[in-house]
Amino acid sequence: MSPAMWKKALRVIPSVSKETWGSLDLVSKWLISSRAAVLVMTFTSSAIAGLFAAREGGFRILPWLFMTLGLMLGHASNNLFNDYTDFVRGVDKDNYFRTMYGPQPVAHGLMTTRQLLGYFGATGAMVMACVILVFALDDWDPMILVLFAIGAAFVLLYTWPLKYVGMGEISVLAVWGPLMIGGGYYVLTRHWSWQVVWGSAPYVLGVTTVILGKHIDKSSMDREKGIRTLPVLIGEAAARYIVVIFLLAPYAIIAFLIVTRYFTPALAIVLLALPALIRELPAFFSPKPETRPEGFAEGEGGWPLYFAPKAFVYTRSFGTWFLLGLVAEVALRLLVPDFWR
Repeated sequence: MSPAMWKKALRVIPSVSKETWGSLDLVSKWLISSRAAVLVMTFTSSAIAGLFAAREGGFRILPWLFMTLGLMLGHASNNLFNDYTDFVRGVDKDNYFRTMYGPQPVAHGLMTTRQLLGYFGATGAMVMACVILVFALDDWDPMILVLFAIGAAFVLLYTWPLKYVGMGEISVLAVWGPLMIGGGYYVLTRHWSWQVVWGSAPYVLGVTTVILGKHIDKSSMDREKGIRTLPVLIGEAAARYIVVIFLLAPYAIIAFLIVTRYFTPALAIVLLALPALIRELPAFFSPKPETRPEGFAEGEGGWPLYFAPKAFVYTRSFGTWFLLGLVAEVALRLLVPDFWR
């Protein structure tokens, strides 16, 4: 067992040698292969769904626990299947960008495609177990299976063909918003709410900037490989300005929802994320530097990625304050039911 590696793999995407890989335990290998460090964004989405349900007195702990575990494992299975798809399609050959900033276990010779599929199959089986448990706890509501089927379709189709036709970023918006948070709210309360989907938009836009930032970082190589992500289709500059809009829009959305009394002023706590925004936002007004800036981390999720880690650092900060704001809001509404009605 390697608890130190578990901790590291949950914080960054570790770069490991073949010798080190051979000495790792199964859990460490799974955490690295599934890029577990980014699963925090999925946990946050599930937590937001739970807090929206708690606002309405509909939070149920067991369905939420199994749903959260299933969503995180589903995200992990998506990452594993992405690596398999890109490898068998030849995308990761010839020192492709993805192999430069973190371990791609098959492309780096750390495991075989058969072993990777084994990880994917085992992870997928655990997802199915979580779905069945939630299905049973919700009195066999068929809508649970519909939501699972939609999620499974995104897992299988994201890398190809969706990412190849400029639909990858839109998929992230759909999955982290209506599917994860809207669907999670449905699982817990047994009814659908577009208000919840709208209320989750500030966080979902931030998550989307991470994948959009990564696609900007590797747009030149994607263009050569025929992978038509949104930055390839519209150009790097336009994509960077979309990121800027996505980073700024959440503040306007939250202000509007406070004024219209859907949110309480407790959500104004997200203003504490402004220092992180001020620190990271200016980078998106200029093209990616040709060489690694001094002091910028290299490898393990850093350079040659540039915009993606900046978006991730900011989204993690904003997501934390957004989550704390929702916790405060739930407490306010429970203690003072008529507050800000």
